[in-house]
Amino acid sequence: MSLTPLLEASLAIKLHAASAIAALLLGIVQLTAPKGTLPHRAIGYVWLALMVAVATSSFFIHEIRQLGPFSVIHLLSAYTLVMLPVGILLARRGDIARHRWLMTQMFYGALVVAGLFTLVPGRILGRAIFGW
Repeated sequence: MSLTPLLEASLAIKLHAASAIAALLLGIVQLTAPKGTLPHRAIGYVWLALMVAVATSSFFIHEIRQLGPFSVIHLLSAYTLVMLPVGILLARRGDIARHRWLMTQMFYGALVVAGLFTLVPGRILGRAIFGW
């Protein structure tokens, strides 16, 4: 294991990785902690800001080019930027069931599943963690 590939990466990749790791860890706290409390809301807004950073920074990463300078994964970033405010709106309107479902899907889809793809051979995180 060597962080060299990550440390030598562009600023956008460093910001993207740091934000994603922080959002993943904070998301685990958020999913397991009591809901509807002031700490839940405060942590939720920090998580939201981290997710905006993850999604926004992805648009400055062009390692995989499928659609001009972008890849299919950038569609997930656009979707994330649209759906995060929807999740907040649902909570503010009192539709907690849909808020919970959407935010849980965002956590697993945009962080966990997408994050697993960063561990494949040839990707920076895969090289940093597994050396491939």
